[in-house]
Amino acid sequence: MKNPKVASRYAKALYDYAGENQQIDVVKDDLTMITQVLKENQELQIVLNSPVIVPSKKYAIFAQVFANALSDTTFNFLGVIIKKKREPAIATICEEYIKLYNQAHNIKVATLTTAQPISTVLLEKIKELLAEKTQSTIQIKQVVDPEIIGGFLIKFDDNYIDASVLSKINKLKQEFAHNIYQVNY
Repeated sequence: MKNPKVASRYAKALYDYAGENQQIDVVKDDLTMITQVLKENQELQIVLNSPVIVPSKKYAIFAQVFANALSDTTFNFLGVIIKKKREPAIATICEEYIKLYNQAHNIKVATLTTAQPISTVLLEKIKELLAEKTQSTIQIKQVVDPEIIGGFLIKFDDNYIDASVLSKINKLKQEFAHNIYQVNY
């Protein structure tokens, strides 16, 4: 989307409206599902982003896909978005709404990158430590990246913890590259 401020405003308006109707959690669940569907269906994204397809046809397609799966509040709001020709912003609006929800409920989303999948016990322990440090509820997105060789990376808010083997190797390379020690014979 070219203008994220527009998506942010729509998300805020939806959040306020859902709050007035005590449907904040329901709408958040709906938007989480829509985000997942859009990530999994490239064709649906192409249809929504196409300037050639008229809004009424996009609405009909959207209605077929989501009519029975969404609350009336979410469905009607997204219908307005399509009629206003803001449908390319739907994914961004969903993300912004979820951010607003997380801020309001003191939820932080952390990305944990490891070289191999980790056990659920270890994942829960990391969640507990982060929750204790941040005084908030933690949701972890786990990413497996074999290129870090070992260790882990954690990103949340403006924090970045890099305890990967790859970063330590790179740090050693830099130190050896700048080592000016010469033996005098």
